[in-house]
Amino acid sequence: MRAMFGLIRKDLALARRNAGDTLAAVAFFLLACGLFPFGVGPDPNVLARIAPGVVWVAALLAALLPLDRLLGADYDDGTLDQLLVSGLHPAAIAAAKAATHWLATALPLLLAAPAGAIMLNLPIGAIPALVAALALGMGVLSLLGTAGAALTLGARRGGVLLPLLVLPLAIPALIFGAAAVEAATLGLPVRPHLAMLAAMLAAALPLAPLAAGAALRSAAE
Repeated sequence: MRAMFGLIRKDLALARRNAGDTLAAVAFFLLACGLFPFGVGPDPNVLARIAPGVVWVAALLAALLPLDRLLGADYDDGTLDQLLVSGLHPAAIAAAKAATHWLATALPLLLAAPAGAIMLNLPIGAIPALVAALALGMGVLSLLGTAGAALTLGARRGGVLLPLLVLPLAIPALIFGAAAVEAATLGLPVRPHLAMLAAMLAAALPLAPLAAGAALRSAAE
């Protein structure tokens, strides 16, 4: 566990030095949310109706941007080989990378989510539900994205394959996440939708790192 947390600290320090990836993800998210009023018109009712789905889709796409470098940089410079021979379990390496992605990319997107929601006229009372749903959903995406990044590691055009692999797997999280926000706007219970997201996260926590670890071991060989 100490080695795993040390890897997370090292990756977060690198993410702070290369903050451009995080800023690009946040900028993409805000631009995507800001473009919809120009595309569908400024009608507040229309914007409020599509806001849950738009914010979720924009957040998912923005979170995908740094994934191709999540493991690719370590693979290219040989760091991944050193980690694998250091005795650290491949699943622990994958879990550390997923945690780094959530902290360095998903967390800034959570902080930017209220601004994107306001652009789309989402009711203020639904923003807490949006943030809570995104916190769980981004955790699922970080785990699935790490597994996808490991599976496409070293592949030709892996950056193109990665979204095609991860996005279909993220559809259930998108459905329940957007449904949670819509329920909040209608004054309906939000807890069942959040419970489903939490169940997805609980299932992905052990399974995704194991799958990613096996893929990392295969890529190193």
